[in-house]
Amino acid sequence: MTAATPAPLGTPIVRPIHHSAAYAFETLADAREVFAQRASGFTYARTGNPNVAALEAEVARLEGGECAVATSSGQAAVSLALLTLTGPAKDAHVVVSSRIYGGTVDLLTDTLADTGLEVTFADPREPQQWEDALRPGTRVFFLESVANPLTELPELEAIAEIAHRNGVVVIVDNTVATPHLYTPGRHGADLVVHSATKYLSGHGGPLGGVLVDTGSFDPTEDPERWPWLTRKHHRWGDRSPVEVFGARRALLGVARCKYLNDLGPCMGATTAHEILQGITTLGVRVERQSATAERLALTLAEHPAVERVHHPRFGDPRQQQLRETGSYRGVGGVFSIDLKGTPEQVEHAVNSLRLIKLAANIGDVRTLVAHPASMTHCRLTPEQFRVSGITERTLRVSVGLEDEADLTADLFQALSVIAPAHAPQPRSASTTAAH
Repeated sequence: MTAATPAPLGTPIVRPIHHSAAYAFETLADAREVFAQRASGFTYARTGNPNVAALEAEVARLEGGECAVATSSGQAAVSLALLTLTGPAKDAHVVVSSRIYGGTVDLLTDTLADTGLEVTFADPREPQQWEDALRPGTRVFFLESVANPLTELPELEAIAEIAHRNGVVVIVDNTVATPHLYTPGRHGADLVVHSATKYLSGHGGPLGGVLVDTGSFDPTEDPERWPWLTRKHHRWGDRSPVEVFGARRALLGVARCKYLNDLGPCMGATTAHEILQGITTLGVRVERQSATAERLALTLAEHPAVERVHHPRFGDPRQQQLRETGSYRGVGGVFSIDLKGTPEQVEHAVNSLRLIKLAANIGDVRTLVAHPASMTHCRLTPEQFRVSGITERTLRVSVGLEDEADLTADLFQALSVIAPAHAPQPRSASTTAAH
């Protein structure tokens, strides 16, 4: 294009990818201010990038949060949250849902336990267990808004009230529900984490995580309990994180500028771009997946090979009440079933699936099945298995966007190795609502 050629009209609808590791400054003075945390800006892609920043802003907006930090995986987001809240404490203790994703159990009871972190498990449906588990060193309550894999709903508001009365921060993993179906910050969560690999992305491709601060945690309300956030330190130029980032952003400021910077579990520009593209269809995807999952759960509840369906629709009256009046627009595309028969028959049924894939992921547009006892939760101890509710006959289903009739037919032909049954016609949305 010559100098005389006018610039083309129009701007990109899709954000361009900023594929750069480093960022240049006009002057050393500018660089000095940004590196010293006295001015905002990008320095190196390990701690920020325009695409990553756009993703962070969008997820924070969806969750109604103050700010967010994107990471290389959901596990990294959980790690940053826990390290920032417990890492420097000598008596760090967290209370964790007993009905939680197996990888989180591994992180807490093995890797972070090596740092001295102590963990107590409590049932998310029983707030009194959380109160009973409190210690002077308890810093965090950690639970899921929809339990993975048994799709149970927590007593979040009651648990959050106990936490806040005792100076404890509440972290909620909102991966299964997504902010489209539920926003934990409105019900007491201080931090929200996502495996963005799942529903935010939606297509089973990019790996990423996001940590959102809802803006409710203020360490200056009890500065002696959170000295690493409220006291001056040479890392922050002889200022405190509260002075550098502000009281409502100090936690994520430290998560980004200390733990993300030092440990390096950062998200790349292309990954952020892909996840942002996925978010544009989040609502339409999760509403359909949630509705299809509920209809499939209703169908499978009547199958002679199925002993139990794990879904709030089939829970006790309190679970049904939370589903209907607890501000859930749906409970997501995941549910689990316990099969009759022997473990060998269960394995045969899994191996007989044709359309549905055996994989450890959830939130894909493709329907996936997993055997938690052999896969996602395989390292649980016998006691952890007992309190988790998972058995050798439990299968987790993550519903995709395929035709419901095709999914039903595949499930029924696979379950026929345990007990034959005729696949019914799919239920319509209006029929389901009437049940």
